[in-house]
Amino acid sequence: MSFTLSSQNILGKWRTIHEKTGKPISIVELYEENGKVFGKIVEILEKEHEHDLCTKCDGNEKNSPILGLTIIKNMEKVGNYYKKGTIFHPVMGRKFRCRIKFLNDPDKIQVRGYFLFLYGTQYWERIK
Repeated sequence: MSFTLSSQNILGKWRTIHEKTGKPISIVELYEENGKVFGKIVEILEKEHEHDLCTKCDGNEKNSPILGLTIIKNMEKVGNYYKKGTIFHPVMGRKFRCRIKFLNDPDKIQVRGYFLFLYGTQYWERIK
């Protein structure tokens, strides 16, 4: 089983699912750059929010569109996980340490953001 998990490819498009409502929120494309994994919001599924700006972002991203925002940065493959990077929550305006792992299904991943010993988890589904 561990061979299967370690050989799975995380790159591609993923449907993000809200952890409380279970509703799809957006499509994030995970891609590799300089040996690390990044994730960019490429579609917002809640039409009333598709033109929202990141009012809680800092620096150059302040008041930029959430659509197109890179929310996952610098993830590295470590065993069966991707970690050592961050995930940004544009609505909260907070950056968290991140860990991503495949579930038993190669088309589902667990995305977890950490702050100290607290964490939030979402389950994302691969777009085929």
